[in-house]
Amino acid sequence: MPLDPDIATLLDRVRRAARPPFESMTPADARVAYRKASRVLDIATRPLPRVSEHRFLSRDGAPVRVRLYAATADDESLPTLLYFHGGGFTIGSIESHDAVCRMLAHDTGCLVASVDYRLAPEHRFPTAAHDAQDALLWLVDHAEALGVDRSRVAIGGDSAGGTLAAVTAIRAREAGIACVLQLLIYPGTKRDDDTPSRRSLAEGYLLDATTIAWFFDQYVPDPQQRDDWRYAPLDGRGPDGGPVALASAAPACIVTAGYDPLHDEGVAYANRLAEAGVPVRRLDYPGMIHGFLQFAGAIPAARAAHRDIAAVLRHAFGTAESPSLVAPPFEKTS
Repeated sequence: MPLDPDIATLLDRVRRAARPPFESMTPADARVAYRKASRVLDIATRPLPRVSEHRFLSRDGAPVRVRLYAATADDESLPTLLYFHGGGFTIGSIESHDAVCRMLAHDTGCLVASVDYRLAPEHRFPTAAHDAQDALLWLVDHAEALGVDRSRVAIGGDSAGGTLAAVTAIRAREAGIACVLQLLIYPGTKRDDDTPSRRSLAEGYLLDATTIAWFFDQYVPDPQQRDDWRYAPLDGRGPDGGPVALASAAPACIVTAGYDPLHDEGVAYANRLAEAGVPVRRLDYPGMIHGFLQFAGAIPAARAAHRDIAAVLRHAFGTAESPSLVAPPFEKTS
């Protein structure tokens, strides 16, 4: 399918603007640039009756910030999405994904818990993966005080946050926490850059191969650590030296974009989950590029994706109010 015309126009404007790539900046400057850029095409910030800031202590004693969003002021326990922002483990924050999290809370009626996990290179692998798991344990342990319905917890994230969500879903299974969904939005899952989409889309679609390499050099500079499944859940090594077991993980919804270098590893991970007996649904947007979820202020197809993702979440939480909002049953990817 051809590139979406609105995306083609966007890419042309980006090329003409000749903005410096993230890899030419310091991590601190890249974070500032990303935060500014993330608001340009995003939807308007939606007011919500309940937004609150919290902190938990990670396993090494460092405080990690979490922002809770709810579309109701009531104190009732709500189905909850634990969300991890994208940014290559190096950039991104609660602020860069504020509009998306507000949208998810409003459109699903759930509580969204957005985690400000620690970033590289100040905090290298596996700090982000540890913070993500610790956030889930904190959320479940303090469910009553936070207004979380323990029986309806989903884990989600985009890009690097999708990687963290996939890893945390496996950790949840090991901890005996039954999550209703893992929502993986264009996740990175593979240790190597040897897929057709990585090769054919290496330049010109916002997420260039040089940028990916720079992100991973910040987060996992030791090549041997890239064999770890917590970095590469698709083909990294688990505790027994082979691929990590995926059986009995939470049902999955994997969002992929046709012009995303990470497209093929998202599809491959969906297939691995399905082969392990995990219910999987894949939402594919053939004309889109990596990061398109935050383009919904200008790209109609991105707004449609918002609606699709909200429908899948409502279905997983059992809160759909109209047949038109109910996503089809989970299906194994062919």
